[in-house]
Order: sequence, then C-alpha cells, then structure tokens
Amino acid sequence: MLLGLAKGLDPTYGALQPMGRTSITGRSTKQIAALLAHSVGYGMTEAAENDGHDAPIFAPNAFRLTPLQSELIDKARRFGRRVLAPRAARYDREAIFPTENFRDMHGEGLLAICIPKEEGGLGADFVTYCTAAAELGRYCGATALSWNMHVCSTLWSGSLADDLPMTPSERAMHGERRREHYRRILDHGALYAQPFSEGGAAAAGVVAFGTEARPVAGGFLVNGKKIFASLSGAADYYGVLCTERAEGAAANRRNTLYLAIPARAEGVSVVGDWDPLGMRGTVSRTLLLKDVFVPEQEMLMPRGVYFEAATRWPHMFLTLSPTYMGLAQAAYDFTVRYLRGEMPGTPPVKRRMYPTKQIAVAEMQVMLEQTKALWFQAISEACPNPTKQQVLRAYAAQYTVMENANAIAAKALRTCGGQAMLKSLALERIYRDSRCGSLMLPWTAEICLDRIGREALYEPGEKDD
Repeated sequence: MLLGLAKGLDPTYGALQPMGRTSITGRSTKQIAALLAHSVGYGMTEAAENDGHDAPIFAPNAFRLTPLQSELIDKARRFGRRVLAPRAARYDREAIFPTENFRDMHGEGLLAICIPKEEGGLGADFVTYCTAAAELGRYCGATALSWNMHVCSTLWSGSLADDLPMTPSERAMHGERRREHYRRILDHGALYAQPFSEGGAAAAGVVAFGTEARPVAGGFLVNGKKIFASLSGAADYYGVLCTERAEGAAANRRNTLYLAIPARAEGVSVVGDWDPLGMRGTVSRTLLLKDVFVPEQEMLMPRGVYFEAATRWPHMFLTLSPTYMGLAQAAYDFTVRYLRGEMPGTPPVKRRMYPTKQIAVAEMQVMLEQTKALWFQAISEACPNPTKQQVLRAYAAQYTVMENANAIAAKALRTCGGQAMLKSLALERIYRDSRCGSLMLPWTAEICLDRIGREALYEPGEKDD
C-alpha cells in the first residue's frame, strides 16, 4: 500500500534516475513511508489552510458524494470548526453538558438533519448523517456523541422505520406520531436522549430490557433504570427502550417498546455523579423511572418494530462510530499542524524534518486511510436485510474505528512529545475521548470480535454435535 501511495507522490517513479539517486522501487518501506510523510507534512494541508478551514474527512469526489450530501457535510464541518472547537475544552474540563452547542444546532437546522425535507428537516440519509457526525466529532467528541443520541430518535423513527414492514394502519398512525416529535424539534429545539445501557446483557441484544412498561388505560407505566444515560438532565425527552410486559407475562425481546418519556414527567429522576475519563460533556448520569405514566402517542415506533429493526437493519448500531472516526482525523490533524509549527498556542517551531516524526506521520495516515475506507464502505451498505458479508463488514468497521481512533491518538502523543499532554492543547482530550469507544454497547470491541468469529464459522442454525 505504501508503495502505491509513494508512486503517486514521487514524480521520478518509472523514469531514469540521475546518478546517485535511488528509484522509489529500490527504497525500503521506511524510506517510502518517509516520502509519504514528507508530502503530507509539507504540502497536502495547504489547500485546506489557504481556504481557511479543514479539508473534508471524506472528499466529495473521491467518495462519490452527491451535491446534497456534500452540502450537509460541509455545513457540519464549518459549524464544528466555528462553534464547537472553541468551546470543547471548557465542557471537558468542567464535565458540563454543551447546552449552547445544541441551541446553535437548532438555529443551523442540525437538530433536524434526519427529519425528511417534506416535514421541514434537512433530509439526510444514513451515509450523510454518519459523515456529517464524523465532522462534528473532529471538533468536539462529547457534542457529536450526544448529538447522535438525539438524531437517532429521528433516524430510527424516520427512514429506517420506513424500510420495515407495517400494516397500513400502523404506518399511518406512526406517521402522525412521529410528526409530533418532529414538530417539537423543529419549532422548539427539543432534545431527545437515547438511554440504552442497564448494566446487563440487554443492551447487547441478548435478553429483554429490564426496564419495563406495563400497559394501562391510555398508555404505559414505566419502571426501570438506565445507566450512562447521555444528556441526562439536559434532554427534553428520553427515548427509552423497554419491555412491554403485562401482569404475569414473561419478558420477551420481541416486545421491546421505544418510548419518548418527557423529562419532566412525574417519577423521572437523574442521580449520581459524573466525573469520567473521557466524553465528559455527555453528562451520562443514571436515569431512574418510577411508575412513570407514558401516553401511547409517545411511542417512537409501533409495537414490534424495534425488534424488527434490530434484526433486519443491524447497521442502525453503527451510529456511535462516526464520532470516533472524527476523533481519529482530529488526532492526525493535530500531529501534522504541530510538526509543521502551525498549532495555535504553541511556538512556531517546526519539527517535521526528523525522520522518526515523518515515519510516525506516515504510519498514522496509512492507519487513518484504512479505517476510512472500511468504515465508509460499511455505512454505504446500510440497508434492510443485509447479506452475511455486509454484516461482518459492519462489525469489522465498528471494531476498526473504535480501536484505531485511540491507536492514532496514542501515536500522536508519542510523536508530538510531552507538550502534547498539556490540557491547554486538544490532543490529550482527543486521546481520552477516543479511549471510550471500544467500551460502548451494543457493539463493544469484544462483542464485534466474538460475532465476527462465530458468524464467519457458523451458518444460522448450525451447531456442533
């Protein structure tokens, strides 16, 4: 791979070499990597810097983006650089929710990015949302991850639900209900959270959720607990996954409900402290639900549709990864600027001339490009009823992004040196935030590896005698 990249970077490749000069085919891998790093560090960032902003993570021409996709992704990138980046350090330092960012998102229309255009939103599809979220993650991981929790309420109930089977009456009722949720977001900037984890196997899709909804006249009585509930105390509605369970009935994953629970409803409380390693601005405290009455019209999906989605549309669980794709890019961007002597807040000292630095940057770019290629392919394949290979690729993409984001950030720290560990610079925050990705349910790094190995070796229903 390095040889192929270097061919495009060395104008002398394939030509007669002057005496004393070695052709690129005669160079070692480390020499090729140094050539790649030389070009990255000395020229490839000039266009973006001359334009006054960072180049897109996914170049529209290279990744065949449509004009609408390019427009929305560019909107997110410019917003992230202008609004999120200057505020990120304070939210991280104080472990407070980025309320101002979400107010500004409302004004930009970004809270409605996945609401269909005919309903007043921006009409982003799955790929567009994911790549836009990566751009936001590049500037503030906590804001991007929190934004994901909000956007999923419109993505899951919107285009994803449209791909799933419903009766005509169910679809009509669902259209009416989600329109009300859309209006809250469009008109009032309402924030929707998506508390998922309970501390057991439910979030991984193994057993039914322990949070339960008992049917009563006009709706449900909900009881349960959600841990690591992002946006806790900041959201207007909590999109809670819970098990509908009548008196005496057994819990069943097929009976999962997706309910929008008003934050001010009686019986809703947020408890516990929040002082984690990374993603501090998500303020993911514990959500308690005690006999909370939820009207039936607050269903974000009809009965049984969430189970169908989790079974037929598995790429829905890839939406945590865009933030970490952005963090990987951010760590690389930091390193290039730092070594070029262009990092604000540091002396304009160039460190790019050292071969060890050049090799490290080359290795980082190779890892970044590998990650981008696999991840973009996986999100591009998102659809109902994907093939076995597409599902395996989705697991592989999730694992790769979550692991490589931290690996790139760790190499960035070693390459830039001791000053990069200071909290006055962004890299140490990027490193801490990137460490959190592999732990996130439902697809942790370990779960992805387990499923790849098992599903590659066993066809559905196969067992060893």
